[in-house]
Amino acid sequence: MGYMMRPTKRLIALGLASVLLAACGHKDKDAPLAFVPADTPYVFANLDKLDDDAYEAMVTQANNELPGQVAQMKSVAQDLETKGNVEGARLLRAFAAEFDGKTAEATLKNLGLDVKTGSAFYGLGLSPVARVALADTAAWDAFVGRLETAYGKKLDTADAGGQAYRHVTLGDTGVQLIIATVGKQAVVSLLPADAAQPTIRQALGADRPEKNLQDDGRLADLAKDKGYKNYAVGQVDLVRLLPLVASGKDPLFSTFLKHQSAKTGEPIPPLPASCVPEASRVAARVPSISFGYTRLDMHHQEQRVDVALADDVTKAFSGLKVELPGLGQEAKGPFDVSIALPVEQIRTFFTAQADAVAAKPFTCPAFTNLNDSFAKLGSTMQQAAIPPFGDIRGVRIVLDSFKPAAAGQQMPAITGRVLLATRNPAGLLAMGQAMLGGDFKVAGDGKPSALPQNITAMLGMPGWAAMNGQAIVVGVGEGEDGRLDELLMGSVGDAGRVSRFHLNGDMYRAWVDVMADKAQSFASNMAEAAGADGAPDDQQAQAAAAERSKAQFEAMKAQAARIVDVSGEAHVDDKGLVMSGAVEYK
Repeated sequence: MGYMMRPTKRLIALGLASVLLAACGHKDKDAPLAFVPADTPYVFANLDKLDDDAYEAMVTQANNELPGQVAQMKSVAQDLETKGNVEGARLLRAFAAEFDGKTAEATLKNLGLDVKTGSAFYGLGLSPVARVALADTAAWDAFVGRLETAYGKKLDTADAGGQAYRHVTLGDTGVQLIIATVGKQAVVSLLPADAAQPTIRQALGADRPEKNLQDDGRLADLAKDKGYKNYAVGQVDLVRLLPLVASGKDPLFSTFLKHQSAKTGEPIPPLPASCVPEASRVAARVPSISFGYTRLDMHHQEQRVDVALADDVTKAFSGLKVELPGLGQEAKGPFDVSIALPVEQIRTFFTAQADAVAAKPFTCPAFTNLNDSFAKLGSTMQQAAIPPFGDIRGVRIVLDSFKPAAAGQQMPAITGRVLLATRNPAGLLAMGQAMLGGDFKVAGDGKPSALPQNITAMLGMPGWAAMNGQAIVVGVGEGEDGRLDELLMGSVGDAGRVSRFHLNGDMYRAWVDVMADKAQSFASNMAEAAGADGAPDDQQAQAAAAERSKAQFEAMKAQAARIVDVSGEAHVDDKGLVMSGAVEYK
């Protein structure tokens, strides 16, 4: 689940900054990518037209998620109003109303968006710009009009290079929201309130960048190299992004600093000359992050995230074969997760990193906290060498069943197994005996031994332990003694493998049901408390928030009903960390 990109969140963002689904891979001079500077520090765009199957899959998923997302927007709007941002609350509620009770198809039609044709979200420096193709410019203008009504007044109008636009300064932030209809595209951007005309003209597209991302081909090459589909490809270029922040000269970031200074009454301290080279030093460790779909249809949604890493990082871990049983095979249990923790190699690597920072500490204020962080990391790594922790290689957790807590019980009924891979199983066992009590014996032949009564009484169910030369496994619940050998004999991690994960739909639905029931109970209790005499003034707001939380979990239950499996894996190759995730739907 952690690997999954949430399509509805992006679809909602498409309402104003629609960035996901469509096409601009051909050499159309007016395609969204043709307006993106080649040196943009971040971009999320489409390289090809979304085919019908992928479009239907995205819309179906969006329809399932919309109720929960609308509830979340209403909750945020309530928080904004509580904090005194009445205008922001009105705007967000108006935006939520565009989705409330509607299908994704109807919403897109009302907004006038053509998400199958082309869109891009990118940085003009640090300033965000969104461009999305329009199917109906009149519908888009009507939507902007509805936002103006919610805001309480018409937005200001202006002209840049013959291109009309609307704009409004957002409170006392010093930042302005710019909205325009440019040909058959909607353009939305956040720029400094005092942005110069050339910046506004480029954001709108009245002036084109000297080199654009479409002609540069960087995003297309990235998709081909990583196996991303052309539907939606994104990249955050930290080599470009961090120096922009560290220099303090980017117009948007400079505006932010000025307004922070005005609020606190403290002057902006001059940035040392070391900031930019130190930002580049940090970025060199993690040069970029990219992501995209690798499969998208009605029954499958698969994504991949690539984190580029410095050569010394990849060399340290890409060829490392962690001896964690089960890490080298596909996870299949109802809930099944394997995580490599090669403490010895991790300690060696991070000790070297800590030593490097100690030898050349950071002096730029933005990075000086890294000095303490790495000093503490170095100390922690030394402690990690103490047996038996220094011998650990990884952990695998398998849950075979999950039943919600019965009436009068605090804990759910769970059966499953936990395996700890280690170079010293006997030492780990001895520590466990000392911590839990109970003088019990576990042979090193992989055969299960019953846990002592003081432990099983605490668990409320029978339990067993087994051990061989590379791991200890503990199982709790009826029948788990017959499943311990399966974990002990699992294939060890292949080179570079970091983790594997699997969750089936039944287990996921059981978890969601428990959370939804708790949300229901909490909402009922809050509603009752809010109606009581002498209830605090904020009790009603808390009750409303609880009710929205309940609505979100109800939406999650509807989504969960479609899920067959969720799975994922992570590994380090010669370029960096690769994380892949997949959801199979009914």
